[in-house]
Amino acid sequence: MRTTLKTIGLALSLALAGLAPKAQGQNPFRGGERLKYNMSYGFIDGGAAEMRLMETQVNGKPVLYARAVGYTTGVTHAIYNIYDVYSSVFDPVSLKPYRAIRDVEEGRYKRYNVVTYDHQGQTLNSQAKGVQAFEGEIFDVVSGFYYARRELFHDLVPNQVIKLQTYFADEFWNMEIIYKGIETIETELGDIECMKFLPLVEPGRVFDREDDLKVWISNDRNRIPVRIQMDLIIGSFVADLVEYENLVYDLEFED
Repeated sequence: MRTTLKTIGLALSLALAGLAPKAQGQNPFRGGERLKYNMSYGFIDGGAAEMRLMETQVNGKPVLYARAVGYTTGVTHAIYNIYDVYSSVFDPVSLKPYRAIRDVEEGRYKRYNVVTYDHQGQTLNSQAKGVQAFEGEIFDVVSGFYYARRELFHDLVPNQVIKLQTYFADEFWNMEIIYKGIETIETELGDIECMKFLPLVEPGRVFDREDDLKVWISNDRNRIPVRIQMDLIIGSFVADLVEYENLVYDLEFED
């Protein structure tokens, strides 16, 4: 059971990693937005996740501050405690990150790291690994999630592959995401038309196949995750949207 739940914790971290980038448009989000998800493993309700976005200032400069949290609850929490936090401070116009923090606790495993970004100098500074150079655009997983909502999910055709660069878990992570088309997802809030994406993962200890992680994004102007499904070697793990607050646009439901 402990190994199973640790695997779920890793999958949850991947789910929180979101998607990512490309240009500049009107933000489909605003300060005060909150998204909450229930996590289930088969018939077991074992956790929750929440994303919050706030408008604030750093050294007198306006910034966006986002915080994503995933944690176990109930019996699952008692057996194997998971509390993962990812936060990011980023520019409200370019959405490029200034600072990202990863603070995870999974059973006895704990990891805390702060990464600062110098986009003009094309370097990042990780407390864990020091200064590292990068080329092109790079995002942490949280700022990349918001950037993706604004810039990535438009004018796509089925089986189109999106490639992007992030820095996650103290490593450069070059993701490939396949757009699979439109599907309607049934939730406790109502039926929501969604775009389906397959972020490719590495088969092995957690996943059996590279397409075992699936993400459904609302096919409206909000572009919010509605469902995340991880088909693990040990079974299926699902995160469903159950609450939302302060969206820029009304969430669209099918009749």
